[in-house]
Amino acid sequence: MARAKTTAAVFGIAFRNRSLLRLELAYSAFCGAEWGVWVSLVVYAYARGGATASGAIAVVQLVPSVLLAPFIGALTDRRRAGRVLAVGYLLQALAIGAVALAIALHAPTAVVFCLAPLAYLTIAVPRPAQAALLPWVVRSPTELTAANVVSGWVGSGSALIAPAATGVLIALGGPALSTGVFAVLCLGGALAMLPLPGPLPATDAQDRQPLFKQVGEAIRTVSRAPAVRLLVALLAAQYVLVGALDILAAVLAISVLGLGQSGTGYLNAAFGAGAVIGASVTVLLVARRRIAPLLAFGIVVAALALAVLGIWPTVVGAFLLFAVVGLGRTLFDVTGRILLQRAAPPRTLAQVFALLESLMNVGLCIGVVLVPILVAVSGVRLALLGTAALFLALVAATWTKLRALDASADVPQVQIQLLASIPMFAPLPAPALEGLARALVPVTAEAGEVIMSEGEPGDRYFAIADGEVLVSHAGREVARLKRGDGFGEIALLDEVPRTATVVAASRTQLYSLEKDPFVFAVTGHPAAERAAGELTTRRLEELASL
Repeated sequence: MARAKTTAAVFGIAFRNRSLLRLELAYSAFCGAEWGVWVSLVVYAYARGGATASGAIAVVQLVPSVLLAPFIGALTDRRRAGRVLAVGYLLQALAIGAVALAIALHAPTAVVFCLAPLAYLTIAVPRPAQAALLPWVVRSPTELTAANVVSGWVGSGSALIAPAATGVLIALGGPALSTGVFAVLCLGGALAMLPLPGPLPATDAQDRQPLFKQVGEAIRTVSRAPAVRLLVALLAAQYVLVGALDILAAVLAISVLGLGQSGTGYLNAAFGAGAVIGASVTVLLVARRRIAPLLAFGIVVAALALAVLGIWPTVVGAFLLFAVVGLGRTLFDVTGRILLQRAAPPRTLAQVFALLESLMNVGLCIGVVLVPILVAVSGVRLALLGTAALFLALVAATWTKLRALDASADVPQVQIQLLASIPMFAPLPAPALEGLARALVPVTAEAGEVIMSEGEPGDRYFAIADGEVLVSHAGREVARLKRGDGFGEIALLDEVPRTATVVAASRTQLYSLEKDPFVFAVTGHPAAERAAGELTTRRLEELASL
């Protein structure tokens, strides 16, 4: 009941801001279309040319994205984010609508194959524009929290709901109906975004880095660091599995299990259900010193599930094993991204992950090409076994390097444990907590030293690692704080001058956290924001009672 109340409260906050409601509804349409159109086109192609045609239509969708997605994403920095988002959704609606019309009119397959890349290329636009627009739309930290939570639910839930809905639509009217519905949804998203132009670009035209130079820097960063290169390659390789599963789902549903075309969507929904479960398992990664074993475990579990399905393909088994593959793949993905965050230089993380987005599409291409070849040469069962063997061999070949990288990775254990002991940070998920710990700066204050003064501007938060401090207001002592306590949050969250003076009572070891990462972390998670609000309210009441 408490969970339900919390969920209702979050949605209530989001829905009260009409601009935020528009943004989230449009994003929901986009996420559904991303999954639904992909499944629909795979089913369409399979009905006309089997696994080979399914792989071909996937490849023609992905190749333009591989080449152009990094440049399209960079355009968000050069235009108003709201306008980029509206145009992106409109182009997506037109491209998907053209595909739906071609299918409905029984146009030659070649026409659909020519239109499919346009539909998928538009999917590269919304995510960076959404991220840039969100801070401009919200009116308070509470709304920012609600927006982050709702967006997270939309993103993770789409992998479960959209394929299932696609299966139903295909059963009712085939791929033409399913793609047509998603085109209408995207058009609704574009119309919803029209009143939200977004902020002006952050940089003037003369200060912008050329697109080719920006992408080239990301490539050079990866090529110069062996550890980063290995992890980027592994994370991109997992999308070989994702692409393979997209084709295998169609082959199994239609040709092996007798589930019909709609069964493709239902199997993909089972994969999404496993992914949702896998995301909840990642709480085990908080402050874990060695995560390479979990990375290997995730991909081995996914590979073994495929192998079992190849040996024993049944309807019930297919749904269960697809869910297991989704769980294992999600654990692998989250673990790999955390390890990449540990290995890559902090200043280059954005560039590295931008390149990874493009390489993921390369992995998808390989997967959708590989499966038709395996099916043609050896049949469906051996294709499943072959895909499983490929990933087992990948883990075996890279395990030694992964273990060495894991052992040398710089994990801020002390900082993570300190933050986890502070109520407002304790609820943060593993990647957020580790990222925040990396932003901490050690500070030493000698006995009698003033750490912050009442009335001055606040630019950072302090967490106490060792020692004790005295807190005073208007010359009167208010509190004594020690390890596990923190201070400075009121000025940062309420945008007011410091409300108290803090002096070291003894030699004190602290960590400081700058305003931007502190506010982002606290307002980006409902439990953290709630704990921070309770703390600031209590401290302000204590000051008012003096």
